[in-house]
Amino acid sequence: MRLNKVSAVLAAAAVVSATACSSGGTTDGGSAGASLKGQTVEVVGPWSGDEQQKFEKVLDAFKTKTGATVTYTPAGDELPTLLQTRLQGGTPPSVALVAQPGLIAQLAKAGSLKPLSPEVEKAVTDHNAPIWKQFGSVDGKLYSVYFKAANKSTVWYSQKAFDQVGAKVPATWDEFVATGKSIVDTGQAAVSVAGADGWTLTDWFENVYLRTAGPDNYDKLSKHEIPWTDPSVRKALETLAQLFGDERLIAGGHAGALQTEFAKSVINVFGDDPKAAMVFEADFVASVITANTKAKVGEDAKFFPFPSVGGSKSAVVAGGDAAVALKDDEATKQFMAFLASPEAGTVWAELGGFLSPNKDIAADSYPDDVTRDLAKALVDAGDNVRFDMSDLAPSAFGGTKGAGEWKDLQDFLAAPADLDGATKRLEDNAAKSFVGK
Repeated sequence: MRLNKVSAVLAAAAVVSATACSSGGTTDGGSAGASLKGQTVEVVGPWSGDEQQKFEKVLDAFKTKTGATVTYTPAGDELPTLLQTRLQGGTPPSVALVAQPGLIAQLAKAGSLKPLSPEVEKAVTDHNAPIWKQFGSVDGKLYSVYFKAANKSTVWYSQKAFDQVGAKVPATWDEFVATGKSIVDTGQAAVSVAGADGWTLTDWFENVYLRTAGPDNYDKLSKHEIPWTDPSVRKALETLAQLFGDERLIAGGHAGALQTEFAKSVINVFGDDPKAAMVFEADFVASVITANTKAKVGEDAKFFPFPSVGGSKSAVVAGGDAAVALKDDEATKQFMAFLASPEAGTVWAELGGFLSPNKDIAADSYPDDVTRDLAKALVDAGDNVRFDMSDLAPSAFGGTKGAGEWKDLQDFLAAPADLDGATKRLEDNAAKSFVGK
């Protein structure tokens, strides 16, 4: 799911230095860089409401450090359209925070983005696992800095439901399914699935596929270098069908799941009238719990990493908002260097509702144990992180409600035994969308 859409869902549900200039200075070190008084940086991003307020604290820190004026425009889901309009009109912002790697690649290849300076590239290299530099590069050049990330490999559970059956946190898929069956025996479903929102089903598939097919095949499938009729896809769907195929395990069965939206799937587990013991989705589940239930995150509501399948190593499916530069003036360069530093991320981390792939943000900057654990899992995965596959795909396949992968996986949820039909539909739609890509 694209992170600007995550922001909309949540709303509905409820640095060491900023230097790094061409004339000298360091990305993280003691020099404060040249004064930027009288210069302006215009930033466009997806965040509004509470998230906007927190990001503006980051901007305030840059203003204080450099004397620059920084303006922020919240664009929400319209960010891609706004950027294209501004570019066509010859009035691009200085910096944009973009959640879609495909859009970044498109803008870079069109010459609309500025490659990042050696100083910024060094900061990205120093503070992140190499995979994040790879995520931010197009044709071997670094164009973006991943500032805010999502850990999309978490399963959230009710401590009360687990205590009722004496369940331990499952480490493997087999244990996960077995735990679910023991919970069903108490009269409650194991998992609440948000099938009405097709993007959640893409996240289910991606996590299982990464663990059954491995990172290399994940990369190939994301580029459509192997077809969706490949045996590796079938194996992942067969694994997922061990859960989806048993209607007792799913709150409301197949029909009920297909009518359940994301926020409701969380409330089904942690609300006053729980329907299930677990719900799968990213770290932003915590915000929905806090906004809509009486459950306390870290006490009543906890999470565990998506389980290993067949002995697979720990892995994380991630999303993220990447900063890209559309201008190359000194103020923009220094702002990009600031976002690449631990200092910028620390400002938001201390306010909550934030994860970063920057490994040099101190653990105690995150405000609670749950967020610290989420951030640690993201960082500790190292290069065994892969970006949300549906966000990498053309939007006609990976990001359109009622069409493409979203609809195909909803059809799979409705009939998990029809593996041949599911893989054929997925391949037919992927082939159409990837033509010319």
